[in-house]
Amino acid sequence: MKGKYTKRKLKHQALVMSAYNKTDVHPSTFILIGIPGLEAAHIWISIPFCVVYLLALLGNCSLLFIIKTDPSLHEPMYLFLCMLAVADLVVCTTAVPKLLSLFWFHDGEIRFEACLTQVFLIHSCSTMESGFFLAMAFDRYVAICNPLRHSAILTHAVIGGMGLAIVLRGTALLSPHPFLLRWLPYCRTNIISHTYCEFMALIKIACAETRIRRAYSLIVAFLTGGLDFILIICSYVLILHTVFHLPSKDARFKTLGTCGSHICVILVSYTPAFFSFLTHRFGHHVAPHVHIFVANIYLLVPPMVNPIIYGVRTKKIRDRFLKFFTFSRPVK
Repeated sequence: MKGKYTKRKLKHQALVMSAYNKTDVHPSTFILIGIPGLEAAHIWISIPFCVVYLLALLGNCSLLFIIKTDPSLHEPMYLFLCMLAVADLVVCTTAVPKLLSLFWFHDGEIRFEACLTQVFLIHSCSTMESGFFLAMAFDRYVAICNPLRHSAILTHAVIGGMGLAIVLRGTALLSPHPFLLRWLPYCRTNIISHTYCEFMALIKIACAETRIRRAYSLIVAFLTGGLDFILIICSYVLILHTVFHLPSKDARFKTLGTCGSHICVILVSYTPAFFSFLTHRFGHHVAPHVHIFVANIYLLVPPMVNPIIYGVRTKKIRDRFLKFFTFSRPVK
């Protein structure tokens, strides 16, 4: 076992040396090395990662099937949830298969174009996820603060328009990222200390001035995730103001209960996202393996947890889940 690990380490060192001796400033391939310092544990780390990924696939595909086939679930919140599920599937499927290939077969090589595609899909779909959270918060705001006009305000046409706007925003603001990275020279190394291609990970190995690119990335992050989060907080401040003016205690608890799933999903998603974003730019004293591990948690855990939270807390979805897996009679 020790000899096998030594050979693997020598192979990795050879890759590093070949990268440093490379004269081409635009390498045709990059080398992903996984989680620095935990290479020996990659095979063990891959087991929970694989299980979580499979659960995310199963949960989100089931959620999409259940909502599509049940007309009673064609409501704004569940339609936005479908959009979120699609974005979750794209994000985790873009990164995890290559990650598992790296952990299981030590296949860290990724073509330059594939790396840039990974950057675009992961960042743009993560931005779309943030937009869908904001849309769901707006739905809760209208449902609680203006319930009589909820169906009139959030028609299917409006929901479709909001979804399209969120997708276009993510595509338009994040499409420059691959081009900003493509024009950079990488004369130092083609080794990426990460499990997938990420904008800041590539910026760090470039041998050119990257201040403008970093500033653009920071502005985009604020205009999407940061602004969305502020607006979500504002919507819940208005919701709480309305709830605490309800006449009965039971009505307050019941109304807050309708927001519980959304709040849980937001916390699960935004906490690792903010940690990863801040440590990449300002957390110079955070150990690399901690940052990269949390970055992988951000890609894996929310897509798995979102269907579970909504499945447990929403009776209609819970009943349909049970029917789907137990082949029982239709729930009336």
